[in-house]
Amino acid sequence: MAERFAIAQVAPHPLEDANEVGTFASEVSRELAARGHKVLLLAPSRSPELVQRSRKLIRAAREHPEELFDPDGGVRILGVGELLFNASRKGINPAPPVDIARTIEEVLLLTPLDFVHVHEPWAPSAGSVALRHSRSLNVGSFHAPAERTLSTQVARKFVELFFGRMDARTASYEATAELMNRFFPSSYQLLRPGVTPEARATNDGGPLRIAFSDREERGALRMFLRALRLLPEDLPWEAVVYSKSGIPTLRSSLRNRVTVVDDEDAAFAAADIVVAASLGQTTAPGVLVKALGVGAVPLAARVPVYEEVLQEGDLGLHFQLGDVEVLAAQLERAIRDDALRAKLIAAGAEAREELAWSKVADQVEAIYTGLAALRHDEDPKPEVRARVKKHKLIDVDLHMHTDHSNDCATPVDVLLATAVEVGLGAIAVTDHNEISGAHDAAAKAADYGIKVIVGEEVKTADQGEVIGLFINEKIPRGMTLEETILEIRRQGGLVYVPHPFDRLHSVPDYEHMLAIVDDIDAIEVFNPRIAIPAFNEEAVRFAAKYRIVGGAGTDGHVAQALGSVRITMRDFDGPEEFLESLRDANIAAKPSSLRYAQVQALKFLQTKATPSAARRATRRRKVAKAVAGRGGQ
Repeated sequence: MAERFAIAQVAPHPLEDANEVGTFASEVSRELAARGHKVLLLAPSRSPELVQRSRKLIRAAREHPEELFDPDGGVRILGVGELLFNASRKGINPAPPVDIARTIEEVLLLTPLDFVHVHEPWAPSAGSVALRHSRSLNVGSFHAPAERTLSTQVARKFVELFFGRMDARTASYEATAELMNRFFPSSYQLLRPGVTPEARATNDGGPLRIAFSDREERGALRMFLRALRLLPEDLPWEAVVYSKSGIPTLRSSLRNRVTVVDDEDAAFAAADIVVAASLGQTTAPGVLVKALGVGAVPLAARVPVYEEVLQEGDLGLHFQLGDVEVLAAQLERAIRDDALRAKLIAAGAEAREELAWSKVADQVEAIYTGLAALRHDEDPKPEVRARVKKHKLIDVDLHMHTDHSNDCATPVDVLLATAVEVGLGAIAVTDHNEISGAHDAAAKAADYGIKVIVGEEVKTADQGEVIGLFINEKIPRGMTLEETILEIRRQGGLVYVPHPFDRLHSVPDYEHMLAIVDDIDAIEVFNPRIAIPAFNEEAVRFAAKYRIVGGAGTDGHVAQALGSVRITMRDFDGPEEFLESLRDANIAAKPSSLRYAQVQALKFLQTKATPSAARRATRRRKVAKAVAGRGGQ
């Protein structure tokens, strides 16, 4: 049996509104719940009753979070806050109301989830709030965001921060994927929306019904009405326009033929032809998908995403962008030619079978399963862990440097003496692109009564730094991240990723981390030299979602840094026992911007600001003092 997951789907718009994003989230949620997954569907709502009922459920779940899921195995719909206004103006959404953000935060931090699946996670939105607070594996789905992509460039860095938390990205259309790649390069998996077959109302031989939805820009509706006025008066047709805001004053020739409704389903129920007349600013491919669902003939402007939905005209008719005369001519053709309509309706029926929501859910389930497979085993070697639990507790620092690094002035003897003085039982010496300092420290370790792990912090070609622990040979800098990891493995070492999300260091980007997640043995979740605490928080988040063992270290470039971070763990012998001991370790640290500033100032004074002769004299005094102290032990 396939693994069953706990999933939260997060939609950006009120579910009461007609929109393809909400339909996608709802239909996929329903299919996944039917397969035994536990599913929450979170979205803003215009229903005070749903919001109040949802808040009551959330309060009750504070004691027993599992009870937030539907006990009958269905989809639990949570209205995460009231949205009582049109949340879009010129493609820019206002920030979600505070109650929406707080409710999403509480649900995601309260509920044990495997996946958070966000739809259109542009910032600010319900999706970006979910990405901010999620501690689960995140999937982001982009539907038809052309206008949002362009409008968010002014806040690009802010948007990229949240996009960087997605573990998989999907796009509903190739046109969407192409546009997203242009502005936010990444890997986008094609995940087309499904078609919901709907019962078709009978026409009973009356005039053909033309349906229009005003999800596109306002000019599309005006163009549609102009085309209707160009139709011959004797042509048998009537039109139904779905609009929340009403339509311009109709000319006398249209008043008896055009009806305005505020229910899109009602507008499409008996439609023979559905028109999408976008002028290229705002597209609504969901309108054409819905047309296929009701068995109508789609007629759309020739924009890439519409051509894609209609398979270059195999499933419907097109007209050039803004060409009202051709739109009118195509309408007349579709009304008069019964054989053409029958052909296109039959082609749409075949397409519906390929676009069933069950097949969309198959793809979503496969994405989830693939991501879940990347999570590490939480207890891979229970026999080793049981053995390690019998050992004594020691304090450990996994990241420090000596004067064998080109940016550190701390002699090996000073490092060892200071480590013992502050109560450390083991340290990892991880000089930059050098292993001689670690070997020197290991050779002297017994004299000081401390354990030394030989390591190296290696600079890769273009994907930051990676630490090899328990290695013996120097690893050359400048190889790819993958090549560096292979060399660590060849030596029987462990792959330890330092300061992985510190934008002020050279670090692997998120997608390169995903590419090597299987090969990471441990990840540094706390480093006091990181100036912005959020970078450490990102490391904690990544380690937790992939169940990677977390480590920490001072990243000490001066002896005074030692002791500010401690990992309390069981003593170990070799890399296997070390990793199992680290799995149950406790990390104690005192993050402080003042300490960071002080340590950075000391590093600068010892390596840059002090004249070289003075540095050499200071170094000789420290070595002499450390050696003298060792002899007196």
